[in-house]
Amino acid sequence: MKLATRAFAALLALAATASFAVAAPTTWKIDPSHTEVGFQVRHFFSKVHGTFHDVSGTIAFDEADAAATKIDAVVRVASVDTGNQKRDGHLQSPDFFNAATDSLITFKSTKITKAGKNKFKIAGDFTLRGVTKPVVFDAEFLGSSAVSVGGQSWGSKAGFSATTVINRKDFGVNWNKTLDSGGLMVDDMVTIELNIEADKAE
Repeated sequence: MKLATRAFAALLALAATASFAVAAPTTWKIDPSHTEVGFQVRHFFSKVHGTFHDVSGTIAFDEADAAATKIDAVVRVASVDTGNQKRDGHLQSPDFFNAATDSLITFKSTKITKAGKNKFKIAGDFTLRGVTKPVVFDAEFLGSSAVSVGGQSWGSKAGFSATTVINRKDFGVNWNKTLDSGGLMVDDMVTIELNIEADKAE
């Protein structure tokens, strides 16, 4: 009887271990060549869109347990691109991103909750110009799978999107000009849009 009890206990422990292994988050590495870190802000009466080309980071994603998901990402300010070199240079100056001193924008998740099918609320610490503030992204998991094209394997891929709105003044980005007719040249509120393709980490 004791032997049977021990065997049953061992089977339970093995099953629990296997269940834990299946439920463990999958780590995905952001592919910068197929990822867009974009932003847009009102300028006069229209909106200017820009992107950062140099992005890296990991997403440890657990589809079954949102709380187990962890995100850590880094963007290099010098990679900003709005399609206008003069404007890009101004954005890197102390008036805006202050790239010479604060070369990185970072995000580290602190809490992730389910918000619907494949939808999530991602809370985390967002750092810009050396100032860290809490932000919440509305995110969507777009799917994942092993990918092959014409019989050639491209490995396992995953897709994610996310968006949030920040007040740039919260991060010390205060530069502006007052229009002769009243109002300001640049809005304070900035929309951040992420479209991420990631590779399964080895």
